[in-house]
Amino acid sequence: MSAKSLLQNAENERNPLTMSDEQILEQIYSTHVHSDTKFDVASLFILVENTLRRSTHIVDNFVQGSHASLENIDDKIPQFSSPLCTLKQIAFEMSCKPPSEEIAHKTTLSILNKLAKYEWDAKAVLTLAAFALEYSEFWFLAQYQPTDPLAKSLAILKRVPVLTRPAALQKHRNAIVEVNNLVKATLQVIEVIFELEKLTTYDTKDVPALGIAIEQIPVDVYWAIITIVSVVTQIDCLTTESEHGQELSHYGQKINIILSKLRKQITLCNQQIDEAEYYRKLRKLFQTPTEIMEVLKVLIFNKDAPQPLFHGATKTTVDITELKKKNVYLFVSSLDITEEEISVLRPVYDTIKTKDQYKIVWIPIVEAWTEQLRKKFEILKSKMPWYVVQYSGIIAGYKYIKEEWHFKKSPMVVVLSPQGKVQHSNAFHLIQAHGIRAFPFTTSNEEEIHREINWVGSVVGNIHPIINTWMKEQKYIFFYGGKDKEWIQQFTKYVTTLSNDVVIKEAKISIELFCVEKEDKSLVKRFWSGIESLFVTKVHKPVDAVTQEVQKMLSYKNETGWALLSKGSSVVVSGHGTTILKTVAEFEKWKELVIKKGFELSFKEYHDKIEVTTHRCSHLEIPNVAGKLPETIKCPDCPRVMEIFISYKCCHNENTSNAIQ
Repeated sequence: MSAKSLLQNAENERNPLTMSDEQILEQIYSTHVHSDTKFDVASLFILVENTLRRSTHIVDNFVQGSHASLENIDDKIPQFSSPLCTLKQIAFEMSCKPPSEEIAHKTTLSILNKLAKYEWDAKAVLTLAAFALEYSEFWFLAQYQPTDPLAKSLAILKRVPVLTRPAALQKHRNAIVEVNNLVKATLQVIEVIFELEKLTTYDTKDVPALGIAIEQIPVDVYWAIITIVSVVTQIDCLTTESEHGQELSHYGQKINIILSKLRKQITLCNQQIDEAEYYRKLRKLFQTPTEIMEVLKVLIFNKDAPQPLFHGATKTTVDITELKKKNVYLFVSSLDITEEEISVLRPVYDTIKTKDQYKIVWIPIVEAWTEQLRKKFEILKSKMPWYVVQYSGIIAGYKYIKEEWHFKKSPMVVVLSPQGKVQHSNAFHLIQAHGIRAFPFTTSNEEEIHREINWVGSVVGNIHPIINTWMKEQKYIFFYGGKDKEWIQQFTKYVTTLSNDVVIKEAKISIELFCVEKEDKSLVKRFWSGIESLFVTKVHKPVDAVTQEVQKMLSYKNETGWALLSKGSSVVVSGHGTTILKTVAEFEKWKELVIKKGFELSFKEYHDKIEVTTHRCSHLEIPNVAGKLPETIKCPDCPRVMEIFISYKCCHNENTSNAIQ
């Protein structure tokens, strides 16, 4: 590198206008010493603010030729012991310096070194106080020199007339205005820094914007101090009638940018503080018995006036007081909800509509309303006979619903007691899997149902009228399907042959077949939705035989073939296409056992033997349902923990005729 380039780089490192924030931080951090020194910076700032507010007002009057007064403003005068020696030392550092960005930077570092033990806000206020002593005295004398002999003599010593004579004022008007405006802007910057410092009592986890703003304060303080240093230099140039002056426009631009940024940060911090306090308030409401109506007011509207609810059955609006002392089922969903998902709650509504103590309320979750979404909302609203929140804004408790109740895209049902206590954080899957049998859908109802081992009837019993009949008659039922049509044909052929075998007929064993894949797509979807819902309701419970069976079934969803054999509503065995097909295909090898042990035990023993020789572990694809899924799941086929993969699936090719357009 040439000597010229080295010199240029060295100059850039001393010129703040060409330095990055990182370069400035590197230099100013070396001047800072952490100390426990206590200093009443708040009182000093009040005095500095009083002083500069009045002195800048005097300047405005001089420039404009007016006599506007600030007498109606009552200054707060705190009891304070001024650090006068420190202020004089700072003032000395700033005075009588030639105009130069490099010198201003060097002077600023020197001031920061003298104030090493003070906090960053104190460094800024002490520098501003040192400046205020000189600036305010200058304009105080300018105001009183015409009438006070002492003021007149002091004014001459301070070279006040150089700027305040009519001719001089006319000549330097723009420069004086620029200085005065920059003083005001710098005072405002330090004032906002003070506001930020007051917010440091809050946790940055609750107010993330605060952490970002606080990190930037040292650089902002640097720019406030160097601006004051440059203002002092410019005033010296004006009063000594120097041919050269300090260029201030760059500092003005920088200070105004910082001021705008700080104000935005303060606004954002206050928003986040409000959100955090609201979050704590809402959490406390749900934890402390109160009144359901009051809880819902805060959850939905917070500070806004509660809006009437729409009652779908009567097509009228009702006051939220209708929910007072009621058990409430909060039906929470986005607007991407299907007819099928809405229909899950219809049997519940039909059951409770005559029971005044239970109410369903739909809360639509929309992050940003558009005209198209409002039209879609109206269509959805017309399909629901229960209560609907038709709030035009974003639900106040949106963040709480997402984080505490783990709302994702899928619909959920939060069960609340008349006191606002959560009885179930998401009963949608419980309702979908077990229907009205799980009423009133509390966690205790769910646990009672989970103690039952006959889950098949709850999940698949209602997907087709014939199934319940077969189950009541205690018939053997093969539920089967898969992605491979050839596998389905083979399985159907082998099971048909098996069920017509003489041994089976003589034993009076009745076997029925139900091919899920041969039914319409809505039935297939209901079948797997039931399995998924049951899985979600059991996934956080201790692993038992039923949980493993459900998990195995869910792992077969996208396989070439699968089958589940039940007797009535009791599971006999479920299996992957390979093992289950081999079992029925090789019926001749084990049919003699049917006479000795019965069909059920014989089938299970032979299938288990095949499964051992062709062992394969499960593969689960779990939809992004509402609710918190566990971080680990054990394989139902072996003791290992299953590996986790994330997949993204586009469903545009599926039949979406049931979706609300």
